[in-house]
Amino acid sequence: MTQNIPLAELLRPKTLDEYIGQEHIAGKNAILRQAIESGNIPSMIFWGPPGVGKTTLAFIISQQLSRPFVTLSAVSSGVKDVRKVIANAKESAGGAILFIDEIHRFNKSQQDSLLGAVEKGIITLIGATTENPSFEVISPLLSRCQVYILKDLEKEHLLELLKRGKIKLETDKAIKIIIKEDEALLRISGGDARKLLNALELVVNAEININKEITVTNEKVQKVIQKNLAIYDKSGEMHYDIISAFIKSMRGSDPNAAVYWLARMVEAGEDPKFIARRMVILASEDIGNANPTALVLAQSCFDAVNMIGYPECRIILSQTAIYLASSPKSNASYMAIQNAQQMVNKAGDLSVPLHIRNAPTNLMKEIGYGKGYKYAHDFKDNFANLEFLPDKIKGTRFYNPGNNSRENELRARLRKFWKNKYGY
Repeated sequence: MTQNIPLAELLRPKTLDEYIGQEHIAGKNAILRQAIESGNIPSMIFWGPPGVGKTTLAFIISQQLSRPFVTLSAVSSGVKDVRKVIANAKESAGGAILFIDEIHRFNKSQQDSLLGAVEKGIITLIGATTENPSFEVISPLLSRCQVYILKDLEKEHLLELLKRGKIKLETDKAIKIIIKEDEALLRISGGDARKLLNALELVVNAEININKEITVTNEKVQKVIQKNLAIYDKSGEMHYDIISAFIKSMRGSDPNAAVYWLARMVEAGEDPKFIARRMVILASEDIGNANPTALVLAQSCFDAVNMIGYPECRIILSQTAIYLASSPKSNASYMAIQNAQQMVNKAGDLSVPLHIRNAPTNLMKEIGYGKGYKYAHDFKDNFANLEFLPDKIKGTRFYNPGNNSRENELRARLRKFWKNKYGY
């Protein structure tokens, strides 16, 4: 084995038959596979979590199609690099394929520089992103790309990767590896194929000069990874661990930990919009109606960060993180939509009760649409006791207010209106 080439890179699949996971787009007869095999691919964006095969799919395309293939990283490339690629692509009869990793890090002007070449077919763009392209890719460019969503790898996918990694290490290093326990490896990977293979390689390398038969256990994995954390994270995997620690600190009402993890991200040059967007989500998911102002402040933070940028926006991020961490917590709104979605999936598309249907025509009025509807503002306290749910699920409670001062007020108000109907 070449010493400087990581195991994850050595095992990178070169064909779709070797590719693991993403059967919905890359499996037999799947739409993306058909496009790749036909040699006629659209411009596209791969959206999914880290380590699930975005870059690998682009690499497979580069191996299969006989067209110039250029790779740029949005972290280190700019408009000048894009223009150079476009100029060279004009000399290619079939056009070139341009792969941009972390395309969400390209700003508007950088993305604008791609637009004309994509539109004219001078380049076929393949972008990879862990962020929702609806937020991070400009609309004109997004409309010219097919978005493929890549899913988390399943346990069986990770175990297959582990098996391949074990065989490769045994063959190249002339050793025997016994994976006695794999739970720690799987847990540390977090579903990321690259992290899984990096962890396995670190454990093996830690013992290779001592034993030619290496037994992998959960205890050994944890010990080796802790000792080699900086090496393990040299590709930037800790990015997701730190944002996780940041979110969990705010959810756990610890402003000191929250601002520490925020500082780690600021010092690392993390995209401030990425941080702000996560806080907008947390403000609704974890605080909700316990303090509705939290969502207003988080949204204002996102807008201000987008307008100001570093270095000053770090202060706005800090203020917001501290406020969210110090705020009362409730996940009642999050659980309400979860419960409602589960009911929709279970009960199907139930009919809307006739009395709350819209009746824009005389025929609809004649057959009962809107009949019996009571306009809430015509009644005391702006409340009229009506049934708003389909008959099959009437009385079902999806929203259960949290135990905090604001939502206790909401609970009392709902109990006053609905009596015992919803159990408030």
